[in-house]
Amino acid sequence: MSNTNSTSVLARAGIRHSRRIPVIWVIPILAIVIGVWLAWDTLSKEGPTITITFETAEGLQAGQSQLKFRDITLGTVKSLDLSRDHSHVAVTVATTRQAEPLLTDQTVFWVVKPRLFAGNISGLDTLLSGSYIGMMPGAAEGKPQRAFTGREEPPVLQANTPGHTFSLKASRLGSISVGSPVYFRDLDVGEVLGWDVADMAQSVTIHTFVRAPYDRYVTDDTRFWNASGVSLKIGGTGVELQLESLRALLLGGIAFTTPDEKSIGKMSADNHVFPLFASREAADAASYSRKIPVISFFPGSVRGLGPGSEVTMHGLAIGHVTSVALSYDPAKDTIVAPVRYEVEPERIVGIGNHVFASTHEAVQNVLQRGLRASLESASLITGQQMVTLDFVHDAPPASVMMDGEDFVLPTTGGTGLAGLQASATALLEQVSAIPFKQIGDNLAGILQSTNNLTNGPQVQKSLEDLSATLASAKQVLQHIDASTSKALPEIAAGLEKTLTNANKLMLSINTGYGDNTQFSRDLGRLLVQLNDAVRSIRSLTDLLARHPEALIKGRSTGGVE
Repeated sequence: MSNTNSTSVLARAGIRHSRRIPVIWVIPILAIVIGVWLAWDTLSKEGPTITITFETAEGLQAGQSQLKFRDITLGTVKSLDLSRDHSHVAVTVATTRQAEPLLTDQTVFWVVKPRLFAGNISGLDTLLSGSYIGMMPGAAEGKPQRAFTGREEPPVLQANTPGHTFSLKASRLGSISVGSPVYFRDLDVGEVLGWDVADMAQSVTIHTFVRAPYDRYVTDDTRFWNASGVSLKIGGTGVELQLESLRALLLGGIAFTTPDEKSIGKMSADNHVFPLFASREAADAASYSRKIPVISFFPGSVRGLGPGSEVTMHGLAIGHVTSVALSYDPAKDTIVAPVRYEVEPERIVGIGNHVFASTHEAVQNVLQRGLRASLESASLITGQQMVTLDFVHDAPPASVMMDGEDFVLPTTGGTGLAGLQASATALLEQVSAIPFKQIGDNLAGILQSTNNLTNGPQVQKSLEDLSATLASAKQVLQHIDASTSKALPEIAAGLEKTLTNANKLMLSINTGYGDNTQFSRDLGRLLVQLNDAVRSIRSLTDLLARHPEALIKGRSTGGVE
């Protein structure tokens, strides 16, 4: 069956419009968004581009080396360029937005690399990571800046270290260097920041930083001195070795002290200027405010005496020599050595009890009492000398004389090694005055005369006569010897016979008159009787001496006399 009669219905396609973005556009749009965000993020973090000038670009590489502060990266080196005069290197650094407030005229830049600085080893981490540029912002707010001059050495202190900076004036720098320690009571309390050459190059100003809380002990009465190196002294107390620390020995150092009675004073202002003394002794001597300038003219050698030598009295220092020179004395027509020195009378306890109207009157008083200057040996090993003041009782009178602003103090001979040297010199002068040449000439003349006399004809004739006389005497002796030899037996026999007769005679005498003979016994009895007779005569003599009348009257019968 056919459907030819049915109406044909044709389907129509409907078109619907969609508002969605095609998926194919999502990826480009997303890429654009990310790119814009990255560009915005990059631009928002970028800081200004700065230029830093260094002497060399050692260790720096473009595109790799970084700018860091407290280990935070604040920039990257973009390029390294030579200056037009080829004297330095300009380093261009692209910084971050975080670094922008730190880039002022007080910011300091330097290259961090391995180095030994101020007694410390720093930058060892750069051995692996490479060198980078370090920066330290100023302590106070400064003006924005984009061109800087970098330092060749890192700063000693960080900007936020509490403390004060003081200026020290010295005639010479010595072994003090940047980073040298500053000591107070053997404690490391600060560092040397640097120095400046003063006007006319007459002194050096050393900038010293003292950390808190030690800076409050620095008052206007504080004394600083150079504590570098080792001080070895040989004195009355033995050998003294002074060493502040091993670090001060290597790097140099400065120490300071404040008198106890003034330690609670007001702290000195920042950048206050202090004198830097050469030693602890010089700093201690600065507490004596009164100084009397004196000059003495020494006629002898002043070797071993120089500026800084001690002026002593009774072995203790009361001053120091300021200068030693040579000058001509027309009055004596000789060369003398004028020695200028300063005497600090406050070192002598109790001298203030004697009040004088002026220094002139005080000097006149001590001159009248015989105060004189002399040179003494300070060390037999080094040959150093010192000026010694003492009172000489028999000193000739002297009056006050001035040499410019200095008081003239007469001199006297030394009693120590200098006196021995003077005595030895005088002895040598006396020995030199002996006419050795004349004495030698006289001795030579005497010897020549003796030689001529010895070789003369008279001496020769005398020697010949003496030789003939000796020959004659020899002949006589030989003749006597021959005659004596023949008569000797007869002489010996006669002597023996004579000795025999003498022996017999002595024996006969002994027999007739010996101890056991009748003669000897009779002689003994005779001597006894003679003794009795002598005694009787003595008694009679005594009686007559007492009673001479007994010769007429006879002996009295009254008693025994």
